Amino acid sequence: MTPADFPEAVRHLIGELKRLPGIGPRSAERIAVWLLQNPKADPLALAGALQTARETIRPCPVCGFFATDAGCGICDDPKRDDRMLCVIEQATDVLPLERSGSFRGRYHCLGGKLSPLDRISPEDLRIPELLRRVGSASQETEVILALGSDVEGEATANYLADLLRGKNCRLTRIAQGLPAGGGLEHADELTLLRAMQGRRGI
Repeated sequence: MTPADFPEAVRHLIGELKRLPGIGPRSAERIAVWLLQNPKADPLALAGALQTARETIRPCPVCGFFATDAGCGICDDPKRDDRMLCVIEQATDVLPLERSGSFRGRYHCLGGKLSPLDRISPEDLRIPELLRRVGSASQETEVILALGSDVEGEATANYLADLLRGKNCRLTRIAQGLPAGGGLEHADELTLLRAMQGRRGI
């Protein structure tokens, strides 16, 4: 006797859901069944939203954030400080910075970080666009390297620092150390080292 399984259409849906980051086989199966059986689910609305987003959203050619045919909300904002340029890895890195309210300058998304193991080289990142932006600035720009503190992020920051040194910019790196509310007993050695190196007067 052949064991029972989902119909082909459901298996295909599960297969597509499994391709999403962070979704394993069991999660994909639960999501598929929920979409098909739950009265609150509206799979057609989900499909329509995905299609609309796919057709209308594109990376901004200047900063790399999400843009539409109407433009980019960040690049089109005249109140932003043109003298500050924050370099980030991914477009989604803009959101925590914006929500914190700590930065009102411009952004430049690299589209990743240097990673030889993943075969990501400088040619795969938006580095030439960054150099052009800095080179065409009418005044000295502070370039803030807001990259991760992992090995790849450090390598990318050092590579960019070498390229930008001597250009019409002042290079800075975001501070790294203990998170708010975190205690010393939970911090690793590198985090404590960065926290001590980045200490400031009070």
